[in-house]
Amino acid sequence: MIDDPLTEGPTLSSKLLGSAQGFYASAGLEEFGYLMTLNYVFVEGKYKGSAVSILGRNPVLNEVREMGVVGGSAAFRFARGYALAKTHSFNATTGDA
Repeated sequence: MIDDPLTEGPTLSSKLLGSAQGFYASAGLEEFGYLMTLNYVFVEGKYKGSAVSILGRNPVLNEVREMGVVGGSAAFRFARGYALAKTHSFNATTGDA
């Protein structure tokens, strides 16, 4: 389960826009990857009060990963499309990414 800060930039000192809430689970025998379900919940800015929902497979060792946008609320009601994920940094000691 996750409930992580959603910030304007990659650092935690960036302006807080909301939170990334959901879960991920290991989902691969042959390749390291996760099943991801995410809701990006906005509490500031243009999209305050809205959320966008993402669902998909995240093969984390790939440089860029694609996951489906499956809906949302308020400004993102009936949203469809895809999201691209890219790892900004990774600490092998702590597991933080």
